[in-house]
Parts: sequence; structure tokens; C-alpha cells
Amino acid sequence: MIRKELRPHEILTIFFAALFLSIAILFRERIERLFYLVPLYLSIIAFQFVRFPDLPFWSRRSLPFKGSDNNNIGREFLVPIISVVFIFDSLGWIVHPVNPVDIDPILLKLDYLLTGTYPTVALQRFVNPFLTEVLQLAYTSYYFIPVILGITLKIHKKEKEFNEALFLVLLCFYLSYVGYLLFPALGPRFYIKELHTVELKGILLMEPIHELLNRLEGIKRDAFPSGHTAIALLCLVIAYKHERGLFWWLALVVTMLVFSTVYLRYHYVVDVLAGIALTGLVLIAGPYLLQRLQAE
Repeated sequence: MIRKELRPHEILTIFFAALFLSIAILFRERIERLFYLVPLYLSIIAFQFVRFPDLPFWSRRSLPFKGSDNNNIGREFLVPIISVVFIFDSLGWIVHPVNPVDIDPILLKLDYLLTGTYPTVALQRFVNPFLTEVLQLAYTSYYFIPVILGITLKIHKKEKEFNEALFLVLLCFYLSYVGYLLFPALGPRFYIKELHTVELKGILLMEPIHELLNRLEGIKRDAFPSGHTAIALLCLVIAYKHERGLFWWLALVVTMLVFSTVYLRYHYVVDVLAGIALTGLVLIAGPYLLQRLQAE
């Protein structure tokens, strides 16, 4: 009975929360914040069963899409967002204790083999405040693109497409987190900081946004694969299939976002290539997995 009440994206979140919970317990002797992580993962699992009552400040009239209720919006937007954010935040306490050897030297060497240079260093010749400002905003759009896609699908009453998109996006997020655990990397902004002789400065918003992201994300060794690339490209492909108008709006933003990951020194080029590969994996395996969960 409980199994039937859960939606595929909730089952997916329960699986990955349980996976990280198991890893935390298995490596409990290395993890300092086990007393925090265990309740966190258990709470995320329990949160998938929460059903939302009608609230006066969250009424149907206030929603941009008709026919929805608080329960659906909570399960389809609020719970997934909170789950993704808190699982990501937990990585700072689990990745390095579980896998303490960073692979930055390997990634840097692969970048050099592919390009004949260190891309983030080579791009310094093109650094200017206006470009940096624009690319920082494009990089930050990553946090809004999945929500915009979901709202657009909802407004156009594409429920089946929305459910598939939600499942695929969550799968992409969670697989990228597994990637960080298996292949921990600081990224060029930390690992080869001394080689970057040109400071990245914007015009107005770049520096406060950059500082805010540094504080929110911290050092989680989340460079490989590039989650920004994977999620942005996945949303772009979904938009192309189901929301062609939104696709043309997103195409330029996503292109700048992917370039910004290297220009702003967050990622190596191989991180971006791995992000593209992750998008392909999710697009191939995700629909099959979703179909299997819906059939059970």
C-alpha cells in the first residue's frame, strides 16, 4: 500500500538517501558528523511520505497553473528541491572522509592531453569584467532552469512530461553526487589557484554572487562530473522535446553556462565532457527506469 502511494521520483530519492545513509554508517569511524548525517538522511526518507494540507497562503488561486493543489505542488516542487539541496549539502561531510584522494592531478593531465594547455589558465587572455559578469549570471541560472522548466510544463498542463522531467532531473542530480563520491576533485579554482594570475572581476553582481556560492557550496569536491553541465543540458533537451518556445530562450543561456564552468574556473574541460556523458546516460537509462517503477 505504501509502495503504491509513492511516486517514482520519491522512490528514487528514498533509494539515494538510503544509499548515502548506508555509506555514512559503513564509514562511521571516519565521519565526524555522523550524528548529523544519519538523522538528516532518515528525515529526507521520511519527508517523501509527507502530504500537505490546504494552507490559506498557498491556495490554488496563487498558483500559475490551474487544477493543482497544495499536496501536489508540495510533492512535485518543495520536497524534491529540499531533498536535493540537503543531500548536496551533506556531501561536504561525507565525500572526503570516505574517499580522501582527490583526482585533480589526473583531470589536469587529461585536460592538457585534450587541449595542449591548461584551459582555465589559457582563458585568462579573454578575461574582462563585462564577460565575467554575464558568465557568472549564466552559471547561476543553473539553480533556476529546472524550476522554470517544471513550471512551464505545469502551466501547459503537460503532466506526463512534467513527471518524466522531474524524475530525470532528480536522477541526474543524484548520479552526479555519486560521481563526486567516486571521483572527488577540488576543481581548478582551488587546485591550480596559483597559476591564475588574472583575477576574475565583474561589474556589479559577479563578486557578491561568487562569494555567496562559495559560502553555500563550500568545498565539497564536486567538480567531476560537472553537474551544472549535466542538469542544464538535460533541461535543454527536455525543453526541445516538449517546450520548443522555452528551448530557444534556454539555448543561449545554457551555452554560456557550459562555457562559464571553465571560464570561471569551477571545472576542468573533462568535467564538462563527463557532464555531457551523464546527460546522455540519464536520457538513455532514465525513461526505462521510470517505466519500470510505474509498472510495479
